Order: sequence, then C-alpha cells, then structure tokens
Amino acid sequence: MSIRRIDVGPRMSQIVIHGNTVYLAGQVGEPGGNVASQTRDILKTIDELLAKAGTDKTKIVQAIIWLADMGTFAEMNSEWDKWVPQGHTPARATGEAKLAAPEYLVEIIVTAAI
Repeated sequence: MSIRRIDVGPRMSQIVIHGNTVYLAGQVGEPGGNVASQTRDILKTIDELLAKAGTDKTKIVQAIIWLADMGTFAEMNSEWDKWVPQGHTPARATGEAKLAAPEYLVEIIVTAAI
C-alpha cells in the first residue's frame, strides 16, 4: 500500500495518506489569541487540510487535543461543539501538555477516513 504526503516540509508533512486513512500533523492556532480563537483557527485549518486530502470532518475517526491549561477545557469545548457535526463525533482524548511555544494554547491532531 502506498503512502502519499501532502504539504511536505523538511521536518514533517501536514498530511499523510496511507490506504484509506488520513493523518494530519498537530495543528496550532494563531499565537496571541485566547483558547477560543486559537481553537477556531485550528478547526478551520483542519477543514482545509481534510479537503486537500479528499475527505471532511464527518469522516474524522479520532481527535487528540492538547491544552496548555486544562482550566480552558470548557472554552475549547464550546468551539469544538459548534464545529463537529452531530452524529459524527470521533473518538477523542484531551490532555494537558507543555506545547512547542508558550503562545500556543491548543493543539489538535486528527485521523480521518477517506
């Protein structure tokens, strides 16, 4: 089975497709915003990347969400709940982590089917 990479950089690819599975790199929002605005940025980017891969958010099978502070869980969930289609919620885990830079408050990683 072949592996296809899209938006390939020197360190990572934004999208990797293997068979009928799409893996997205971890996505972060615009630095400087709050958790809600960063989450909206990330979800918009996820929509765009999934479209490039030939799929959409109704086919997300798993989401892993990292928050710099679990105290912002409700703020992130508010944006997530507006975005995720009813009846198409993926398996999901959310945890707290020190992200790549202090201005990043949220990172989301998704896996989807084609």
